Amino acid sequence: MGAPVLTLEALRQVESRLARAEPALMDRAGQATAEMARRMAADTGARILVVAGPGNNGGDAWVAARHLLQTFHKVVLLDVSGSDPRAPEARAARAAYVERGGEVVAEWPEGSAPALIVDGLLGIGLLRDVDAKVAALIERMNASRVPILAIDVPSGLDASTGRVRGKAVRATRTLTFIAHKPGLHTLDGPDHCGEVVLDALGASAEVAEAARGELLAPTDVAGWLAPRRRHSHKGDYGTLGIVGGNRGMVGAALLAARSSLLAGAGRVRLGLLAADAPAVDLEFPEIMLRPVDDAMEADVLVMGPGAGRSPSATSVSQFERTLLPAAVASAKPLVLDADALNTVAFNDTLRADLVRRKAPAIATPHPAEAARLLRRETADVQADRLDAALALARTLNLHVVLKGAGSICASPDGSFAINTTGNPGLASGGTGDVLAGVVGALLCQHLDAPKALRYAVCLHGAAADTLVARGRGPVGLTASEIALECRRLMNLWTAKA
Repeated sequence: MGAPVLTLEALRQVESRLARAEPALMDRAGQATAEMARRMAADTGARILVVAGPGNNGGDAWVAARHLLQTFHKVVLLDVSGSDPRAPEARAARAAYVERGGEVVAEWPEGSAPALIVDGLLGIGLLRDVDAKVAALIERMNASRVPILAIDVPSGLDASTGRVRGKAVRATRTLTFIAHKPGLHTLDGPDHCGEVVLDALGASAEVAEAARGELLAPTDVAGWLAPRRRHSHKGDYGTLGIVGGNRGMVGAALLAARSSLLAGAGRVRLGLLAADAPAVDLEFPEIMLRPVDDAMEADVLVMGPGAGRSPSATSVSQFERTLLPAAVASAKPLVLDADALNTVAFNDTLRADLVRRKAPAIATPHPAEAARLLRRETADVQADRLDAALALARTLNLHVVLKGAGSICASPDGSFAINTTGNPGLASGGTGDVLAGVVGALLCQHLDAPKALRYAVCLHGAAADTLVARGRGPVGLTASEIALECRRLMNLWTAKA
């Protein structure tokens, strides 16, 4: 299992239990912050600016400042509230800091720039956009061009959703406590947190018991596929059927088919919907281009890449009228992508059939497709991506990946995973078709639906990361390159299993 992720509701419950058993949590958090700040500042004589707000986050900052002063760092504490901290530990730390001659200022200190800024301005309890004074201070911190260490969460970032609440600190590193929070890893979180480091403050057992979510990283999923036996044949790895590729969109279906072959499906049947569809894929002649009815006879189905939708309810296509309903009614593992999702979104009968379905079904929506399925606005989906993914999984009986920065995989039982791989190179046409094909291939190789989805999402992002590390993107990275890199990584991961 990956690193646990707690919703803020679950985190508050864990914090409440810990506070009764371990009353010195703030002191431990402040000391951990000071130790991280020392490593980042390196020079013991370096000037460190600690920004302390009025809440518990500011309390951690006061404790950190006291510890830094004890190790002879030049500390300046910017006291934003101008009043005594609320927590007793923080008040004690403030008194000790002042008694030792620690410098406290009420405005941004002029003069030479600090070597490091410690952000203890706002914490995880932020519920609204920051006010003008706080926004100006955040802008000043970001404009300083020095490393920033954020305590628990960058100030101005919603720890639950990853939304920027007006303005948010762009941290070099975020030291988060007890457990990972969803907002650190999705939407705007990855652009503002920098490197995220967890200090569980001794609460690992309590967190593991309470967590319904986890982070996805290559080390977590790499062992899920065992090396292939020498005594095996293509039938052991399943037959995948893909239906899609209407006129002008054949490439989407070809990308899905090629990626599924590269990701290890034993055989791939591609049923193209376009009347003028090619009879063979000359680059990948191993793909069997068959009539759609033949593709529907496969062991696992991927429906929708490039399928298109009819412009009106009076001109329903074959895909919408018969093929997709037949796939949903089947007892086969099913992947719904692209226009299959759009068809479901506007068809109450299909929605009801999905809910009743016994065989596993996986959906791969981007935010706009998720919004149609939920009958919300896209902005509402992005405002709380975790809630949207869980709602989709629960209401439609699907294993879902809500694609985007920090893609979220969610299952009908309420469990979820947030992916940590990937980069902007994935923001190009066809990468979603590749993902759908990889998911289908993994189902053919007998991974259960939650694992097939999580493995594929993590692999897909990791492929983009390794390509960028070799100088192939992110600008101009193509879906075809992603598919080839997925194959390379799968073989590396499987060899180590």
